[in-house]
Amino acid sequence: MEQLELAIQEIKQEMPGLELKENEPMSGHCSFRIGGPVRALAAPQDVTGLTRLCYLLKKHELAPYILGNGTNILFPDEGLKDLFIISTEKLTKMFLLPDGAIYAEAGVSLSKLASFAQQNGLTGLEFASGIPGSVGGGLMMNAGAYGGELKDAVESVVIHFLPEQALYELTNEQCAFGYRSSFFQKMPGCVILSGVFRLEKGEPEKIAEKMRELNAKRREKQPLDLPSAGSAFKRPEGGFAAALIDEAGLKGYAVGGAQVSEKHAGFVVNTGDATSHDVYDLMMHIRRTVWEHSKVALEPEMIILPPDYRLEDHGPQVPLHRVWGGTEEA
Repeated sequence: MEQLELAIQEIKQEMPGLELKENEPMSGHCSFRIGGPVRALAAPQDVTGLTRLCYLLKKHELAPYILGNGTNILFPDEGLKDLFIISTEKLTKMFLLPDGAIYAEAGVSLSKLASFAQQNGLTGLEFASGIPGSVGGGLMMNAGAYGGELKDAVESVVIHFLPEQALYELTNEQCAFGYRSSFFQKMPGCVILSGVFRLEKGEPEKIAEKMRELNAKRREKQPLDLPSAGSAFKRPEGGFAAALIDEAGLKGYAVGGAQVSEKHAGFVVNTGDATSHDVYDLMMHIRRTVWEHSKVALEPEMIILPPDYRLEDHGPQVPLHRVWGGTEEA
């Protein structure tokens, strides 16, 4: 705790223009609208600011938690008084590269990325137009919907690797994308900065029509009028979590202010006054009941904090192309 306080004071001195909020309630920074205060939350204006901030935190042997749009996360009601969060929300540069690929920073919303692709006659990201996450979070979990996944469009990803204070560029293969998983989840200390997306040429109006069709389907089937973190559980092998939950008789079941959506059983929603304990207890009840009913073990898709914040001292386990850094100071 003392190290964190010293780090905050140095960051204020060294980065006076940084947007830094202290004892910030996380209910305003996640789609669940749930969560107590963290000790500090900072939103750097650009990649240079982010790497500088990471350097100052590592100097005090601290590992920040990296937050995107907060659409797939549950923060505890009690808050996290020993946590420093870095938000990538201001990393929003996006443009076409000379070879026609799209460069997008971590804070770009997936809906804006899909719209940008459509406007430039590029097809392959229609499925992402309704996903309420960011590029960084989407790459971290290989976000997908309606048969599409980001892994099918990603050419490369640039990360800031905290233990070495260096930038690395990973190819699609090195990202090791799987169903709602990636290399970045398995390697602590990876901060996703940007991605390059390689898409096929298409007709803008046909692409737009597909996006409208998918978004209409999303509005019809999903409880978008209530706070949630999207799908509560990953799709189990050979089935669907929502169907298993429905078959177990849990649609509409509630614990406090948390409820299994009456519209889509795969969603846990905040009906207005849900606590993190309500959500957690409901999810555990769902898992137990589905197991008793179907002998299927559901795995949560959302991130439930607090996790383990230790900063690993080992480097990447695959050969990577270093594009910057590795010196003492960012």
